[in-house]
Amino acid sequence: MAVVQKKDKINGDSLGTGRRKSSVARVRIRAGKGSIKINNRPIEEYFSNDQDRAAVYEVLDAAERREDVDVLIRAGGGGTTGQAGACRMGIARALVSYDEELFHAMRDGGFLTRDSRMKERKKCGLHGARRGTQFSKR
Repeated sequence: MAVVQKKDKINGDSLGTGRRKSSVARVRIRAGKGSIKINNRPIEEYFSNDQDRAAVYEVLDAAERREDVDVLIRAGGGGTTGQAGACRMGIARALVSYDEELFHAMRDGGFLTRDSRMKERKKCGLHGARRGTQFSKR
């Protein structure tokens, strides 16, 4: 199966885009010593929640590339959990572009599958997406 490879034309970085809820993460991966920067800040500073950091590290551990590559991420939109999920997907896509043999590991881990759950829109005549007005007997 042919895997789409996205590379930067100038310096050869592997690229990947991840999305979750309303968050988008643009990821660059290059050979390095294992540093992860999100919006020019270290991951420990950007994601204060352990669960969000674990989502990012999970992909690199599955690929066994945690100390081999440097990861640069531009994340925006949504909240921290959505951005962590977007980073997770973007790193997986960039890793597949970096090394095609990682495709099956990423696919089997479920890292390449987009989580399509979105916030349901508010409907007119209702207080929220589904909540109606309170019934009054009198």
